[in-house]
Amino acid sequence: MARLGDVVLKVRSKNAGPFWVTIDVFCGSPEVYARVVPALATGDVAALYRVEPQHLKRFDIADLSVIKFSLPRPVVQGSRDDRDMHGAQWAVLLEEADVRV
Repeated sequence: MARLGDVVLKVRSKNAGPFWVTIDVFCGSPEVYARVVPALATGDVAALYRVEPQHLKRFDIADLSVIKFSLPRPVVQGSRDDRDMHGAQWAVLLEEADVRV
């Protein structure tokens, strides 16, 4: 097992509007992408972020060696309870997750 952040080039998150966050996994090469895609089960990522699997959107973009996840924010961006206005801190959970690659 290895930390995802040690295997891929970069994991980044950002807002995808006031109701969604998107997390990008930049693999850096087609070889790493081919190893990481099966290691990142959508259900495991949904569990990590505590969302129902049907609410997590996944996009595997082989031409760019990128895996993108989009999930609903628990609160609307900018609301009083919003603790991450820009969505930048969401990547850390996935970056530190153990994967079998």
